[in-house]
Amino acid sequence: MTSFLSAIVILIVGYFIYGKFVERTFGINNENQTPALAYKDGVDYVPMNWKKIFLIQFLNIAGLGPIFGAIQGALFGPAAFLWIVFGTILAGGVHDFLSGYLSMKNKGTSASEIVGIYLGETARHIMRVFSVVLLVLVGVVFITGPAGLLKTLTGIGTNVWIGIIIVYYILATVLPVDKLIGKIYPLFGAALIIMAVGVGGGLIVKGYDIPNVTLQNFHPSSTPIFPYLFITIACGAISGFHATQSPLMARCVEHEAEARPIFYGSMVAEGIIALVWAAAAMSYFGGIPQLNTIFQEGGAATVVNTISVGLMGPIGGALAILGVVSCPITSGDTAFRSARLTIADAFGINQDKIKNRFVIAIPLFVIGIGLTFIDFSIIWKYFSWANQTLAMIMLWAGAAYLSKSKKNHYIATIPAIFMTIVTFSYIMQAPEGFRLPANISNIVGVLVSIVLYILFL
Repeated sequence: MTSFLSAIVILIVGYFIYGKFVERTFGINNENQTPALAYKDGVDYVPMNWKKIFLIQFLNIAGLGPIFGAIQGALFGPAAFLWIVFGTILAGGVHDFLSGYLSMKNKGTSASEIVGIYLGETARHIMRVFSVVLLVLVGVVFITGPAGLLKTLTGIGTNVWIGIIIVYYILATVLPVDKLIGKIYPLFGAALIIMAVGVGGGLIVKGYDIPNVTLQNFHPSSTPIFPYLFITIACGAISGFHATQSPLMARCVEHEAEARPIFYGSMVAEGIIALVWAAAAMSYFGGIPQLNTIFQEGGAATVVNTISVGLMGPIGGALAILGVVSCPITSGDTAFRSARLTIADAFGINQDKIKNRFVIAIPLFVIGIGLTFIDFSIIWKYFSWANQTLAMIMLWAGAAYLSKSKKNHYIATIPAIFMTIVTFSYIMQAPEGFRLPANISNIVGVLVSIVLYILFL
């Protein structure tokens, strides 16, 4: 219990101290006109109150990521607490802040264009393809997953639910950001926070034995902590998907000073969500072996439902169903919206006319619908790696901006180096990668990071 409570305190203190340090390093000037005001178009550039933007950004980047990822990460044991806390403060918060801040500095442009500005044209072209493919994959998975759950709950066929979800996705992709997303996202974001408060409070009040931090590996299959833990827990520590979402809200921020609470703050909130669910997963069932049994039998959704009902009763069950169904949907719709904006930015297609939005959206959804009819589970195995690789690239872009601006680039360079080691070590040894021995793979990861650092210098 001590480690769990200390971790929450460290995250909150980290927001006020290290988050402020990051903000000062990048530099904030409220005299600068933000894209929301300079390019206001009533569609994507829409000024909104920062509190509403925070809840939208929080739900955009969270969804089920910090819940399901934390549950899987809990199988490694309380070492997961360390990654969630220090990953969030030193890497994830910096990553989310710089992706939002640099988007604001560059007309609210998308992640691929930011990378191109600071790392060159080759990186720009790679990132354009990389990010759109990643976003479409996210969108498709968050069509089929919720549709299957809704079939189980209602008895209505999966294809019917797929059709309903796609119609909603199309609306969320092409309508002005404040008409649909701006109205329902704050409500779902608040529900996700209430759910975490209920679970965390239940653990404390009922006196569950939450294990304290140790570096011992508890994973039932002896999967090594490095690099697997750092790939498994992404959204609760650092996630490249966030870089694709931050520009959505960067186009709505009214003042530069709001960047820290919106971008860094929402990452810290997500870290707290991940901490709560990691702690619940480790303690609720009596231990990690028992957690593994439940996880193997019913997956993360069963773990969420069991814990929610057990700690909060019928209200918890309702919140669990709401979360498991709505959270992925609210990640999928913004994934397609981000893909639209990424393509629009790449080809310079003005988005103030609805016809132009449909010109981009319709092909995306045709591809997405087609993917729902095939088994791409093998491709999806690469998602976690691709997600963290995207984060690594964005950190290098932020480091380049800081270096060129004669500022302390190490706040981005050090996490960029670490994530380079993680991503290359993982793909070298993972079952879906090159399957090399761990010692060789880790050496490769270190060598690649050294090469990239030299190139960066």
